[in-house]
This record gives sequence, structure tokens and C-alpha cells, in this order.
Amino acid sequence: MQDFLNNATRFLRYFITICLGIFFALFGWLAPLMQRPVTAIALIGLLVSGMVFIGLTLRAMLGVGAV
Repeated sequence: MQDFLNNATRFLRYFITICLGIFFALFGWLAPLMQRPVTAIALIGLLVSGMVFIGLTLRAMLGVGAV
């Protein structure tokens, strides 16, 4: 049982490290784009519209009604 917990802990640390690495890589790539207000507004609009699109698509696929 101790080996299992040790492996599970290592996997969790690996998963967190990968997620943080992806976050920092994306943030480093997007940070220069946030310097100008026009590109910042466009980038935020693109992010919000993408999330709305995914949400509406999932609702349609799963058949979830309006709440």
C-alpha cells in the first residue's frame, strides 16, 4: 500500500508540474500581446467567445435545458 501511495503522490506532483508549465508557457506567449489595449480587448473577447461556444456546444450535445 505504501508503494501505491508513493506512486500516486509522484503522479500528482508530475500532473501539477505539467499544468503549471503549460500555464506559464501560455502566459509568457500572451503577455506581450496584453501591452496594447486593442490586442488585449481582442484577446479577451476571443477567450470569452471561445468559452461561450464550448459551453453552448456541450449543452446542445448533452441535451441540458436552460437553467
